Amino acid sequence: MEKFKLISWNVNGLRACLGKGFMDFFEEANADAFCVQETKMQQGQAKVITEGYEQFWNSAVKKGYSGTAIFSRLKPLSVAYGIGKEEHASEGRAITLEFEKFYLVNVYTPNAQPELARLAYRMEWEDDLREYLISLDKKKPVVYCGDLNVAHQEIDLKHPKSNRGNPGFSDEERGKMTELLAAGFLDSFRVLYPEAEGAYSWWSYRANARANNAGWRIDYFIVSKRLKDAIREAKIYPEVYGSDHCPVGIELEL
Repeated sequence: MEKFKLISWNVNGLRACLGKGFMDFFEEANADAFCVQETKMQQGQAKVITEGYEQFWNSAVKKGYSGTAIFSRLKPLSVAYGIGKEEHASEGRAITLEFEKFYLVNVYTPNAQPELARLAYRMEWEDDLREYLISLDKKKPVVYCGDLNVAHQEIDLKHPKSNRGNPGFSDEERGKMTELLAAGFLDSFRVLYPEAEGAYSWWSYRANARANNAGWRIDYFIVSKRLKDAIREAKIYPEVYGSDHCPVGIELEL
């Protein structure tokens, strides 16, 4: 059996986060693979020194927008950028590393935007991503992580009633998460902590939300169902600052 520790963090701009303690947490976490979303940079725009880790970057064509990266101590068998469809390729939203025992898919899900202006695109993305994850899952187990921009259940945000229908808590977005889980996947945090309340990974910068823990859980590690017994821990790190999101993690024994 091998143990794997994986971390995911939406850093809301990696260059800014580097100045707010990113490397302190990176070193302390000592992860086998560290997934980052919303890098908002091209590789080389800042010094990101990760000794012992290979770096994989998928940056948006538009400067200062979106973007993902993975820093991996494990050498992948293969690397893929995007989710296999050209219409989703320009925003740098996904990286897949294939390892011997599983696929690691790091994703920054498109936001539905105020007034759900981008909901139609979001629905298309969700369907294409689900198809992509299912295709990988047929070959070997999948670990899918990132800022998925949805609070799935009412327990996953502080104020569900007043937020219903808002971006990230629309019935449509929640329904797509339900569809994904029904297709053979598990929310690792809820496997271990089905009743945990007040467990959030994102807080608005407005209205003192973080101090009051008025947050949302929108960052996840979703795994293939057959990895259920391999989950040793699923963590949220609310004490780690540097972004409006905090890191989340998983420990697997395979």
